[in-house]
Amino acid sequence: MKNYIKIARPDHWVKNLFIVPGVAVAFLLAGVPAAGELVWKFFLGFLATCFIASANYVINEWLDAEFDQYHPTKKNRPVVAQNMKFGLVMLEYLLFILAGILCAMPINRYFLYMEIWLLIMGVLYNVKPFRTKDIPFLDVISESVNNMIRLLLGWFIVTDAQLPPVSILLGYWMAGAFLMGIKRFAEYRMINDPELAGKYRKSFCHYTELTLLGSSMFYAFCSTFCMGIFLIKYRLEYLLAMPFLFFLFVFYLMIAFKEDSAVQKPEKLYKEKKLILYVSFLVLLFVVLTFIDIPFLGIFQDPYLIPIQ
Repeated sequence: MKNYIKIARPDHWVKNLFIVPGVAVAFLLAGVPAAGELVWKFFLGFLATCFIASANYVINEWLDAEFDQYHPTKKNRPVVAQNMKFGLVMLEYLLFILAGILCAMPINRYFLYMEIWLLIMGVLYNVKPFRTKDIPFLDVISESVNNMIRLLLGWFIVTDAQLPPVSILLGYWMAGAFLMGIKRFAEYRMINDPELAGKYRKSFCHYTELTLLGSSMFYAFCSTFCMGIFLIKYRLEYLLAMPFLFFLFVFYLMIAFKEDSAVQKPEKLYKEKKLILYVSFLVLLFVVLTFIDIPFLGIFQDPYLIPIQ
């Protein structure tokens, strides 16, 4: 039973805190007053997302077993190293789906739709003939869609009357693509054998360190550009935090160059104390800028040339 629990990766549930920014953006833009029922909705929504994510992890571990045997550490996963039964794995997959759907239904129909979308992305990513994880660049783009879905999940916990701005959705998606691209980069460096890397992940047959690093920087530029549009439109004061946000991308990139880097296993990032402290500072900065108005920043929205006296 321990192995069947392990392939559901409950230690990865911390990643679902990525729904929190969606909650924050909804409060900021939708003007929904805080209410006690939102706490219950958030609890149910977080559980639903964890269960659907675990369903995706279960199918991922089972279908990746033949490839994980070529990875230095993943070859020790239970599905690879132990004699696990297909019928029980599929039963576990279905039970997680059922639990996720049941938790999502009381929130609202749009939240439920997002959970179903998250589940479908797991199928497209892992199951043939789709299996987007085998296609270079599409593997990163398709998996990072889950980041945007999590933002929408957080948003729909708060309100189902409106949609969030496209700029923040694209920015959050591309931020996820950056994180995933850097994860691929760190994995490729760690394996340090292109032929072995290609056996472990088919998309690695078409990657190099240079293309992984270059594409990750492209995702970072796209993310910060979209976020800049969002900030100028909705809260100019956040522009003062943008240099610090840029450095967060740089900081994360530097971590990828460490031996056995934690970016390969994002659930272990809590061990990067400096990163956690910096993210905490950045969150605090955004909170402060939420409540402080700085009128002179209006010059960034002025469409006219400034005359010289």
